[in-house]
Amino acid sequence: MSPVTETISAAMVKELREKTGAPMMDCRNALTEAKGDMEEAVVVLRKRGMASAAKKASRTASEGAVGTYIHAGGKIGVLLEINCESDFVARTPDFQELLKDIAMHIAATDPRYIRKEDVTAEDLEREKEIYRAQAAQTGKPAPVIEKIVEGKMSKFYEEVCLLEQPFIKEQTVTIAQLIAQKVGKLGENIQVRRFARFKVGDANWTVAQIKATA
Repeated sequence: MSPVTETISAAMVKELREKTGAPMMDCRNALTEAKGDMEEAVVVLRKRGMASAAKKASRTASEGAVGTYIHAGGKIGVLLEINCESDFVARTPDFQELLKDIAMHIAATDPRYIRKEDVTAEDLEREKEIYRAQAAQTGKPAPVIEKIVEGKMSKFYEEVCLLEQPFIKEQTVTIAQLIAQKVGKLGENIQVRRFARFKVGDANWTVAQIKATA
């Protein structure tokens, strides 16, 4: 047993599990890789979660559940569908917690799309033209202007795309990473399929769904 492994206590493993929801053995391995650094171990687990989610993304997710969230004295409501691979996983406390957390997040942030790929060409071009016009006023050369536009588009995606947004309950984690953590724990592909957000008195209510791929 290495000196690093010996210094990793059960309390550290328990703390990391509570922070990330990852299995105990994965938490111990992440702490070993991070040489006992708790924050670095969290990063290790998130990277593994995203990799695991990417591997499972092609698997069919035709089960799942519909959840709701009502906020602000009944002034804002969200209806959300999240899919997974089996009805068993859909009924687990972890999946139900994810459903509630994301519905609550949507109520608070009002995203317009689920993924970057779902943003319409019209919206993309409009935003790019605005950013180019703003950057052009600085008098910088064209290559620099395009870099500025690229940076502003990243911020735009974060503002309007659900998966790119920092989770309201933990700002260091995006919604995509939050889902990836559950994928790693539950072992199934999990996808946000569609949602609707309503606000009393607001005619511009939001409906979003994953754009069909060819």
